Amino acid sequence: MKFGFLTGCLQNMSLEEKMSYAHQVGFTALDVSCWPRENTRDYSGSDIDVENLTDAEVIKIKADQQKYNIEFSSLAYYDNMLDPDPQIRATYKAHLEAVIIAAEKLGTPLVGCFTGKDQTKSIKENFDDFEVLFTDLVSFAEQHHVKLMIENCPMPGWQEDGLPATISYSPEFWDEMFKRVPSSSFGLNFDPSHLAWMHIDYLDCLRKYKDRIFHIDAKDVIVDEEQFHYYGIFGKKLNRQHEEDLGFWTPVIPGLGDINWSEFYNVMKEIGFDSYFSIEHEDRRFADNNKDVEAGLEYAYNHLNPIIHEFK
Repeated sequence: MKFGFLTGCLQNMSLEEKMSYAHQVGFTALDVSCWPRENTRDYSGSDIDVENLTDAEVIKIKADQQKYNIEFSSLAYYDNMLDPDPQIRATYKAHLEAVIIAAEKLGTPLVGCFTGKDQTKSIKENFDDFEVLFTDLVSFAEQHHVKLMIENCPMPGWQEDGLPATISYSPEFWDEMFKRVPSSSFGLNFDPSHLAWMHIDYLDCLRKYKDRIFHIDAKDVIVDEEQFHYYGIFGKKLNRQHEEDLGFWTPVIPGLGDINWSEFYNVMKEIGFDSYFSIEHEDRRFADNNKDVEAGLEYAYNHLNPIIHEFK
């Protein structure tokens, strides 16, 4: 199993600089942010310009990987693939296909994305659109020897009212996704933190969906049960401080939240998980600058690495 982090959290650094930093800390993998060079997404990054990737750049990146002993666990591009605007949806699809092609060139086994959601349509209509789009995308990925995976994030920040803006955040939706697109090349980038704040048993999910879990995001969360009982399951609606402010949960660095990572790893060991484990840094307390981000990453590394070492 390889241990790394999603690269977009570090800004104004080259990909080689990020590989060098990762190697110095002790990481052995990177989940590489591959959004378009011009985008407005939060927590995004563009460490590889996949739409203009040259053979010479591929050779340079592979040489750097060897130099710093870093694998790429995934190329990451998370946008609303079911955007209601057909032109925007086509643009997102084209970029995701470019990410898939880049993954093949680099020998990266996985590409991560979101389903998203068309807020103007019903859930059933969304799944009908999903089936058409992702049948095509998964087939395209298979042609390029890559597996496609969905992160189970509800993306409440994409809607003004903070309600879910994807159709991929719960086991109910996963069952429908895999019924519609049954390919073994289609799976999950499993993030336990989202399941925790939605009060879904993430350990039970880890067991039940073990054959569909390609990659695990190490992200922790603090759930304030008193505030949950005040705001309810739909979360805070008035005076939200930022897009993700639902009033009762806060994403944090692994080791500073509610998830018992030793218990989590015991289940990983139980199910024989041997793929990639990657920190997704969204702790706002460690985000003002790269030094703060690095402090957060290194805290998480020092908390998780002894557990991983024991797990091996």
